[in-house]
Amino acid sequence: MEFFQSVTVNTVSFFTQDIHIMDFTGFNLKYRLLYGLCGLLHFYASSSAESSCKLKAKFNLSGYKNVEKKKVVVGGMFPVHQRIVSVDDNTSSVPVSLGCEGFNFRAFRWTQTMLFTINEINSRSDLLPDTDLGYVIYDSCFTISKAVEGTLTFLTGQDEAVPNYRCGTGAPLAALVGAGGSDLSIATARILGLYYFPQVSYSSSCSVLESKFQFPTFLRTIPNDVYQSDAMARLVLHFGWTWVGTIAADDDYGKYGIKAFKEHVEEAGVCISFSETLPKVSSPGDITRIVETVVKSTAKIIVVFSSDVDLSPLIQELLRLNVTNRTWIASEAWVTSALINQPKVSSVLGGTLGFGLKRADIPGLQQHLMSIDPYSNPLTEEFWETAFSCTLDYGRALRLAKESAAGLQGKNTMRARAARGAPAGLCSGEESLEKLNNTYSDVSQLRLTYSVYKAVYTVAHALHNMEVCLPGQGPFSNNTCADITKFEPWQLMYYLKNVRFNVPHTNEPLFFLDGDVDGYYDIINWQVRSDGEIAYVTVGRFNSTAPPEARMTIDNDSIAWNNDDLQTPRSVCSESCEPGTRKGIRQGEPVCCFDCIPCADGEISNTTDARECIQCSEDYWSNSARDACVHKIIEFLDFGEPLGITLIVISAFGALTTLAVGVVFLVHLGTPLVKANDPLLSFSLLFSLVVTFLSSIVFLGEPQPWSCMTSQVALALGFALCLSSIMGKAAILMLRARALKAARSKAKAGTKASAQCATIDASPDVVATNVSNNNVAVTSADVDVLRPIHQRILAVAATLIQTVACTLWLIIFPPHPVKNMAAQNINIILECDQGSVVFICCVFAYDLLLALLAFVFAFVARKLEDHFSEAKGMTFGMLVFFIVWISFVPAYLSTRGKFMVAVQIFAILASSFGLLACIFLPKCYVLLIKPEHNTEAMMRPHSKPRDGTGTSTSLATAATEVQTIDD
Repeated sequence: MEFFQSVTVNTVSFFTQDIHIMDFTGFNLKYRLLYGLCGLLHFYASSSAESSCKLKAKFNLSGYKNVEKKKVVVGGMFPVHQRIVSVDDNTSSVPVSLGCEGFNFRAFRWTQTMLFTINEINSRSDLLPDTDLGYVIYDSCFTISKAVEGTLTFLTGQDEAVPNYRCGTGAPLAALVGAGGSDLSIATARILGLYYFPQVSYSSSCSVLESKFQFPTFLRTIPNDVYQSDAMARLVLHFGWTWVGTIAADDDYGKYGIKAFKEHVEEAGVCISFSETLPKVSSPGDITRIVETVVKSTAKIIVVFSSDVDLSPLIQELLRLNVTNRTWIASEAWVTSALINQPKVSSVLGGTLGFGLKRADIPGLQQHLMSIDPYSNPLTEEFWETAFSCTLDYGRALRLAKESAAGLQGKNTMRARAARGAPAGLCSGEESLEKLNNTYSDVSQLRLTYSVYKAVYTVAHALHNMEVCLPGQGPFSNNTCADITKFEPWQLMYYLKNVRFNVPHTNEPLFFLDGDVDGYYDIINWQVRSDGEIAYVTVGRFNSTAPPEARMTIDNDSIAWNNDDLQTPRSVCSESCEPGTRKGIRQGEPVCCFDCIPCADGEISNTTDARECIQCSEDYWSNSARDACVHKIIEFLDFGEPLGITLIVISAFGALTTLAVGVVFLVHLGTPLVKANDPLLSFSLLFSLVVTFLSSIVFLGEPQPWSCMTSQVALALGFALCLSSIMGKAAILMLRARALKAARSKAKAGTKASAQCATIDASPDVVATNVSNNNVAVTSADVDVLRPIHQRILAVAATLIQTVACTLWLIIFPPHPVKNMAAQNINIILECDQGSVVFICCVFAYDLLLALLAFVFAFVARKLEDHFSEAKGMTFGMLVFFIVWISFVPAYLSTRGKFMVAVQIFAILASSFGLLACIFLPKCYVLLIKPEHNTEAMMRPHSKPRDGTGTSTSLATAATEVQTIDD
């Protein structure tokens, strides 16, 4: 006080003598008032300095200070508290600077980070080797008035502010790191700009601060909100959201940020469903109104530009009312804030997408945070007491214990005495910070903390460049250098503007372009862990230096959404009308609200949100999307499509299997089973099956003249040869069965059974039967009227008839490919015109006749009694053949296009496999698995014993023995 009373006008130097002529253009009202205040104080100081200085107010600031024996001091300002204490507006007493309340653990971590960084710099030998940095750090209380108090204190060097004077002595103040939110930095930057005093901000991103006319000495290590607004707009457009709500804090940060966002999205056709403003002073009425707006709106996407302190009351109300199924887009100020991420908030904010500053790990920081001394500073004491809910003041603890004991007296004397024995709630100072579960000790998301770290290093590198300046090579007048012990603020400002270095531990290059850094953000998704807590998951990046089309990268699949179906939410008043539809405007509703009407068949729209549809020309048709006129689709069953490949594989398998059976028969050609019933017909039957299997492949592919003629003719001839071969084999079996039946009847008509069995020839043409215990010898001349040559002639003749018919068909009415345009509007079906319905019906009717004859012959011979009944196999094979082709007719008639071909091929393959399996599988079983049954005796027909006196085999054996004795 004595110092100020001794100050005279002769020792005063003013910043300006004509403050009234300053240009206030572009300054808003509250800052014009601030300049007016400075002018009044200047006038007061000028008029009263003739006699003495008088202290008008004493500030109440808390923080950290270490300036003793320091060469340079760095200032810092952090919102360690959330607000100032509310008091009654009483002008009848001396006003005092208000205290602060609402301890902010996150901001306290930032404060400790600055202390840690300065200690780290002081311990380095390569940075400021001859300079020890000191610090003066104040709490801004997240309030403009406190930020201004701290700024004036920095400038004057005293706890009492005297505008336009520097009353302090000792180390010069280099720069201010701070002051927290954008509103605070705007207020401090206007004052510091008057003196060209450097300010490096770590968290003030408001775009208004980019104006070097208003804020000539402001720099920041956090990206400009211009980038963030652009990133938010790109995110909204990326997911196609056209109906969004916005909420902004009632300050420059929120207003300018949301304004830039709206400009970006509205240019792209996005509509704003609602736009609300969060009150700076908590107002339950305003919060309730905003919540009602959110609930009533159909917008599922809500963009929020706000600090965590301002947003917290709204989140609490949303949580109380359980307002879910909304996706929140968060600005960097609250996207990783522990104040917002409170317990049970996942139901409301799960799935939030936001933009976080670049994250980094700072080695040694956590150890510093865990090793603070609770008694070192009043601010640290408050932190300790708040964190552990106790007090470090023994007297206060004792007083509280006595008050508690007094309250217990009369109820429980013993408890009262125990309370008087030791102070309750006294901190020991040894509490474990490692067990402290709050945002102070959480170093997993060091984003703003990292920005603080960079800001302090920025000042240090600027000072280092000043310190190492060589005389005669300096940047100032006459190539002079600044003296680091007594430099002017504008000299340091030069070095700050031109600083360029790599941040320790991360190696991130840092430099300024007009006081700003590049816009780089992590896109963060709030995902709910199994324990119900929120995890911050990086799902994308935004880089302002990349080309416009590549600035934002995002992994959609890694995002967890907060909605019922866990899918990307839709937030549109009306879905955008895609090509193929036209817009139908709703009367009286916003432009984003409309109906999408599909174009009619044959009409298209090839632009988004088309007003009208365009009619296609006669030769074209609209595609399925109704967005282009295209030639009608050419449709046929192609070799390369999955169905075609499947049919080819099945056909090839059938042909190879048939060939394998032929090889087995060829290897066992001399055995009785193969020789029975003409092996040549068996091979012709196998050959015909190979033809039918392979003919199915010809049906595939684009129809050609050769394929149309080959497919049907090959099929008809293949089945003709197959069925005529079966018919020839079945005919001789039928005649043999009838002969045996006749022989049995003749034996029954005799009056005396033969006492001796006829000698049975070793040839399989000799047939023995037993009737009523009598053996009857029947020779091949009596049984087989048809010989193998007759069977072959019959098969060749039947096939020749089909060959003649097919030849006439190919000559007179050859099948040919055609384009069927009548079956479907949008497709042209390539198919084969069979040339003549009469011919094709005759050809396949002839095959059907052969099939009927073969079936009848085999059916009659099915009871031929032998150990291996070939007639039964033929009967089953023909039954399969008829079942397949009877099913084919309705299936074929009910399909269109290439599936008609597929149905026909399936019928060919199924009938071929049925004949192959029923006729040849039993034979292969005997040849390969049961060769002991492949004997002449097993091939002979025989009668089953009817009176239980013996088998035909024993009777035949007895006859042989009798004949031997007679000889």
